[in-house]
Amino acid sequence: MDNKKGRRYEAVKWMMVFAIGVCTGLVGLFVDFFVRLFTQLKFGVVQASVEECSQKGCLALSLLELLGFNLTFVFFASLLVLIEPVAAGSGIPEIKCYLNGVKVPGIVRLRTLLCKVFGVLFSVAGGLFVGKEGPMIHSGAVVGAGLPQFQSISLRKIQFNFPYFRSDRDKRDFVSAGAAAGVAAAFGAPIGGTLFSLEEGSSFWNQGLTWKVLFCSMSATFTLNFFRSGIQFGSWGSFQLPGLLNFGEFKCSDSDKKCHLWTAMDLGFFVVMGVVGGLLGATFNCLNKRLAKYRMRNVHPKPKLVRVLESLLVSVVTTVVVFVASMVLGECRQMSSASQVGNDSFPLQVTSEEVNSSIKTFFCPNETYNDMATLFFNPQESGILQLFHQDSAFSPITLALFFVLYFMLACWTYGISVPSGLFVPSLLCGAAFGRLVANVLKSYIGLGHIYSGTFALIGAAAFLGGIVRMTISLTVILIESTNEISYGLPIMITLMVAKWTGDFFNKGIYDIHVGLRGVPLLEWETKVEMDKLRASDIMEPNLTYVYPHTRIQSLVSILRTTVHHAFPVVTENRGNEKEFMKGNQLISNNIKYKKCSILTRAGEQRRRSQSMKSYPSSELRNVCDEHVTSEDPGEKEDLLQQMLERRYTPYPNLYPDQSPSEDWTMEERFRPLTFHGLILRSQLVTLLVRGVCYSESQSSASQPRLSYAEMAEDYPRYPDIHDLDLTLLNPRMIVDVTPYMNPAPFTVSPNTHVSQVFNLFRTMGLRHLPVVNAVGEIVGVITRHNLTHEFLQARLRQHYQSL
Repeated sequence: MDNKKGRRYEAVKWMMVFAIGVCTGLVGLFVDFFVRLFTQLKFGVVQASVEECSQKGCLALSLLELLGFNLTFVFFASLLVLIEPVAAGSGIPEIKCYLNGVKVPGIVRLRTLLCKVFGVLFSVAGGLFVGKEGPMIHSGAVVGAGLPQFQSISLRKIQFNFPYFRSDRDKRDFVSAGAAAGVAAAFGAPIGGTLFSLEEGSSFWNQGLTWKVLFCSMSATFTLNFFRSGIQFGSWGSFQLPGLLNFGEFKCSDSDKKCHLWTAMDLGFFVVMGVVGGLLGATFNCLNKRLAKYRMRNVHPKPKLVRVLESLLVSVVTTVVVFVASMVLGECRQMSSASQVGNDSFPLQVTSEEVNSSIKTFFCPNETYNDMATLFFNPQESGILQLFHQDSAFSPITLALFFVLYFMLACWTYGISVPSGLFVPSLLCGAAFGRLVANVLKSYIGLGHIYSGTFALIGAAAFLGGIVRMTISLTVILIESTNEISYGLPIMITLMVAKWTGDFFNKGIYDIHVGLRGVPLLEWETKVEMDKLRASDIMEPNLTYVYPHTRIQSLVSILRTTVHHAFPVVTENRGNEKEFMKGNQLISNNIKYKKCSILTRAGEQRRRSQSMKSYPSSELRNVCDEHVTSEDPGEKEDLLQQMLERRYTPYPNLYPDQSPSEDWTMEERFRPLTFHGLILRSQLVTLLVRGVCYSESQSSASQPRLSYAEMAEDYPRYPDIHDLDLTLLNPRMIVDVTPYMNPAPFTVSPNTHVSQVFNLFRTMGLRHLPVVNAVGEIVGVITRHNLTHEFLQARLRQHYQSL
């Protein structure tokens, strides 16, 4: 690429980032609009029914109406997850895996986006204790992955010839930007979104990406803000509603001169709340992990309908608990304190009429309201605003009961087969805990100076931090959502204490779910004691390799009998192969070796393959047939038949979990192989599909050459070796892989410390790291699997035992 093309590439990248931000904002707008519409419809009908039936004594009818709405919505949400199972949950663990370098199948497909968006809309409207903010992050990531590709597997007929961004690295950068835009749209926090992508997501970050991700987040925030302000208030261009979740403005009323948002003395209480939040979060995570394991054993193996029935069961229990708790457990409190709430305590966007409309008078006489129903019979965002800003509105008993019920039901709900976020339920649950602490301190200890809203916010931060264990990004998200920079210190201290306390017992909820899926996620760094290990201790020494010039028959056998994604390109370091090397160029115009060397090496190959010690990884397998036996006219068909039969059973007694080279002697295991480069499986299959090869009577210069654009044309879905029509291939033809291999991949010495290997692998975004000794011979390969915590721990135990 010259400078002019480079500038054009960069300009297109900026345009793509802006488009991703705008589209993510519009997705958030769509979800918010319909959730609001369905919720207003549901609560409007149910509220009228309850008010009518509380006099007539037909409350069972009201409960049935509420059940009808909720079950219908949850049923649709579950059906969408049956169509695309990856759409279940918040999607944050999967996106975290993707940005860490692990491709989770189907995670960034258009179908996943549609099922996620419509599913979360129905599950939130269906009254489940889930949020729409977590799925916004997943939705933004899917938009980021799909938009720059200008193609979708769901819409195969729509094809644009868009030549840019045909690599995993570019795609990962756009997914980072999309995930950040999702956070920014959800919370109105563009800086928090950028930090979220940096802290939780990307393991491969570069300086130029930061600016683009922030720009993308800003685009998402202001797109959502512009349309929401226009649709809800009719004031287009006023930018009054920054995110889907808005905490309102925290400030003391002008009449109360003694009131302060927080004082230095309160910090001690905040630290204690952080400890309690960490303990509660660890309890939540422990219970949810056990539930998830139970589901994996007993629910997921059964027919898919069972998952739908579980979702409906959760919906029925939640609806009945909400209704009965509001009817039986709520207290009737005087309306006076609530009706005095005005613009002093609430943000400019929320008028006092709206505040009063969210106060429920269910089952209470005139001039009083039901505090439990006010929390349960409102959208969760309204409940959070009530807890943050209503003064002395809730009794301690109501808050304690609400917290316990919400905690148990939210824990049960997270993990069922509906799209579901965890941020808002955690904030609402934690806010109730914080208000409870404030009420106890005010009423029973006599600390009249404290501001209840601050304690509700700190309680929300402590509980959410105890569950998700995020620090930097969550601090900034909460500060941006409150528009109050003075809360920075207490929020940060609370989140740090909550994280440290929770980490003492278990991991964060997203890491737990990543672990349950068995994904090899790489942490930020290895433990200090791992430096007792070297690269040679953790590498895979039994290699499957290809030669610079390899027969098609051999390539097909290798690709069909292994699942590796890359293969070292090597020459065997023997005297009779010096002709492979000429300077630093790999040249093999003379493929016809002396008869004796062919017979010697082919015999060795036959002995090894017959004893099932080796994959057929040499181009010389069966080459000696033409020298030893007379040419059989049906030989070509026999070879093709052999290749076809090898599709599933390359050797009769070879199982996938067995290494074919366990019985090798040390001499065989470490045969000297001069390393020349790495070639990817996708490249080899592309070469075979496009017929890039030459016959042994010709020079390798006669082989057709493919451009980079042609090699990347099928990205990201390269053809599979098992879909290859073998009848179109001549197994005797030879493929020269040297123009397509990576001749200078990152490599490490066998004596390199594991921490250095880990940092190189993670920061450079590698998938394969060859281990090459001092004389250029490859002795092993390190992949992501070799750097997982579990694998390193096992090798460290072996190391201690060998001492």
